[in-house]
Amino acid sequence: MKLRKNLTILTVAVGIVSFSMIQSCSKDSSPAKQTLYDSLGGTTKVNDPANSGQMIEKGRLGLRSVVDSAIFVIAADNSINGYFQTLLTEVGNNNFTGFMALSKNLTDFFCVATGAKNFSYSGKNMHDAHDPAINSRINGKVNSDDFNQFVADVVIAAQKNGLSNQLIGQVGVVINSVKSQVVQR
Repeated sequence: MKLRKNLTILTVAVGIVSFSMIQSCSKDSSPAKQTLYDSLGGTTKVNDPANSGQMIEKGRLGLRSVVDSAIFVIAADNSINGYFQTLLTEVGNNNFTGFMALSKNLTDFFCVATGAKNFSYSGKNMHDAHDPAINSRINGKVNSDDFNQFVADVVIAAQKNGLSNQLIGQVGVVINSVKSQVVQR
């Protein structure tokens, strides 16, 4: 298990380095710079499997799929699911309101953070969202080890949804960009 965790963290680290190298080597004069959101499917409209008869941007669908999978992976991860007791209790009582709100907020956050132009993030900033004095839905302040486990769980969810190691690494860059705001102990 420890080897698997180290390999997932290594995968994210390699992705971060690769992404940084690609970004430093790219020319600013390129006509149309592709965003991470574009690489995840972009603005192409597809049928939304969760909402019959509705269309969704392929990039948003891909991000939402990873987010929803990550929520389930985290819910099953006894090392960090204690932060989400309110949500787990609600879902256990067949109340999915909190789950839907978390899914939407995280999907909006990732859409914006990966370069989507058609969405905005209106949730709490990352510091406030992870401070139990401000957000009663989180049970405790996050430490660095738990943040790293969260990243490992997101990697598992991304792999389950078929993201390449390169894309997983780039998503890892996005997640790690807020580490200093999330880790508060």
